[in-house]
Amino acid sequence: MKVDFPPSVEARLTRVSQLDGHIHALVEEPDRHGRLRREAAALTVGAPLHGWLLGVKDILHADGLVTRAGTALPPHLFAGDREAASVAALRRAGCLILGKTVTTEFAYFEPGPTRNPHDPEHTPGGSSSGSAAAVAAGYCELALGTQTVGSVIRPAAFCGIVGYKPSYGRVCTDGLLLCAPSVDTIGLFAADVAHLRQGASVLVDGWSQDEGQLPPRPVLGIPEGAYLAQASPEGSEAFARQVAILETAGYEIRRLPVLDDIDAINERHGLIQAAEMAIEHAPWLDAHLQDYRPRTREILLRGRQIDSGKLDSARAGREQLRSELAMTMRQAGIDLWICPAAKGPAPRGLASTGDPAMNLPWTHAGMPVLSLPAGRVGGLPLGLQCVAPYGQDEKLLGWAQDLAAAFA
Repeated sequence: MKVDFPPSVEARLTRVSQLDGHIHALVEEPDRHGRLRREAAALTVGAPLHGWLLGVKDILHADGLVTRAGTALPPHLFAGDREAASVAALRRAGCLILGKTVTTEFAYFEPGPTRNPHDPEHTPGGSSSGSAAAVAAGYCELALGTQTVGSVIRPAAFCGIVGYKPSYGRVCTDGLLLCAPSVDTIGLFAADVAHLRQGASVLVDGWSQDEGQLPPRPVLGIPEGAYLAQASPEGSEAFARQVAILETAGYEIRRLPVLDDIDAINERHGLIQAAEMAIEHAPWLDAHLQDYRPRTREILLRGRQIDSGKLDSARAGREQLRSELAMTMRQAGIDLWICPAAKGPAPRGLASTGDPAMNLPWTHAGMPVLSLPAGRVGGLPLGLQCVAPYGQDEKLLGWAQDLAAAFA
């Protein structure tokens, strides 16, 4: 039986057919329209996200779609038996799976073909490249990404959309092709805060709709020192403008010296990622070593030289950093940290997806993070990164609409 799509779905699919031959946000699929019509016929009317289109990063298993993970390795090696819990939850809420979105190889640094919808000569960021580009291009209301260092927040900033990395552990990772399980977090992209909050309420375990206790405006903290100095000159100048806009809008902002040991944090996080990636890939690494692209192969070979004692020590640093930052926030009366979502705007070219240094400590600590569109440099979008204490995702998204409005 032929099923007519709602006009909004039809319009988005038209955009896909018009634009994706150039943007390459989606993994190719032979009969996308036919599959979507069959799935639309089975939708439950009245579901909270009824008819919303969802992009799924191609390291998450989705029924009926092959997981290829942006690699030349044969997909049967890492095929999943069941659909990812995150995909299933959003599907139950009424989402239609638009398709798989392009990822860098195994969610590391070897890029796919995706281009930035704002300027195709620039990267969309990574590793959730296709998910960010698909939302920015208007293909779908929501897209799933993952973050191991900066793979949701950075591409959201580069593509001028809203990106959200939940608190570590608040979204089930069953059905995810893991990169580094100690820090991997499934996140969301949306064009605006309203859509993102609706998606988060479905995706995040134990989500509370009660925001009645929120103060009208959060007190914002700036993490001054060695961490903030990692931003590029143009990124730093843009952040100063963002801070001035928020101060003009009436936000109280306090500056504190924190994260001065950022080099040690960066090293610790890199050790975890390398060692855990090597563990995850151990079943097929030797047999398929030459099938990996150079940067992926390098981290896997390096990772399997790391002994378990060093890995255990590095893992212990995550909760220590989380506790230190929480104590600093309590003592200083800070509700959210604000900082650049990336070192600067999206770099030119597709060989690199950009540097995740501005995202790393917050991912390491497992804290919830939001990137909001906040201006442009040379026509390219910039993001403001907002970070809440661990577990306070509802507060972070509860304040997001007013923060975003300051930059509208």
